[in-house]
Amino acid sequence: MFANRSAKLALCLTIVYLVWGSSYLATAIGVKHLPPLLFGGVRFFIAGLILTTIAHLRGQQLRIDRTELRHLSWVALGSILLSNGMNAWGLQYVASNQAALLNTMAALWIAIFATRGPRAHPLDRHTIVGLLIGFVGAALIIWPRGSLFSSNLPQQGIILLGVLGWSFSAVYLRNVASKLEVLAFTGMQFLIGGTMLMLAGFAVGEAPRFILTPAGLWPMVYLTLVSSCVAYLAFAWLAKNTTPAVVGTYAYVNPAVAAVVGWAVLDERLSGNQLTGMVIMLVGIGIVSWQSQRRRLAPAP
Repeated sequence: MFANRSAKLALCLTIVYLVWGSSYLATAIGVKHLPPLLFGGVRFFIAGLILTTIAHLRGQQLRIDRTELRHLSWVALGSILLSNGMNAWGLQYVASNQAALLNTMAALWIAIFATRGPRAHPLDRHTIVGLLIGFVGAALIIWPRGSLFSSNLPQQGIILLGVLGWSFSAVYLRNVASKLEVLAFTGMQFLIGGTMLMLAGFAVGEAPRFILTPAGLWPMVYLTLVSSCVAYLAFAWLAKNTTPAVVGTYAYVNPAVAAVVGWAVLDERLSGNQLTGMVIMLVGIGIVSWQSQRRRLAPAP
């Protein structure tokens, strides 16, 4: 039993590390050819149809009540409309490796948000020190070089708002008691979130620019099948079955994966300030994770 759980834990972490690390590159390429909100909305809606169909074929419950709908809507709002929508929009202007660095802030926000809810844990002095160090690193990463707008600071701020949405939904998902199994819950979450993104895309006038080409189609397929269907299920299992510290460890690996693929495919570079900020932020995340691991919150049943 414990061996199976350890193997599943290792597999889910590996999937999240590698797939989400490369998803920044795929999104950056996709939004160069398709409008960002509809790009994400169509991707998640199709992924939701796939997952709910599989859940139905496996005999999982798909009927929901008002409480379940509220849980699904809050998680979809944070993890899809806010997180994916703002990240996709920001990746039109911000390098994919830099966007990955900004998203490492999720590990710090998760630690803060996890102080509330049925499975809450307090912040001790060491954790607070780690959070402060992490935020100093983030400041170095986004510090403007040149004028305010030439440094893409506003666009980076939008991405950071998306990170807040993601962190909120991750902790919310950990604390809710859903009657749905992970596959059904994730599929419905995608359907709702994808619908939210598409409505937002139509509202801002993206429809005339949504023209599928081969250059835009392959990122859509990769993100729909691998990043959405496979990696989100792995993350959902982690969020329900392990501690916030373990869930947040993808922050260590994703920037490295994003930096390598961004350099190899798009010839992206990181400045000295950004590299220094990354090191400082990861030190802060390390302190936060180490303290959380010492507390060893019990996994969900």
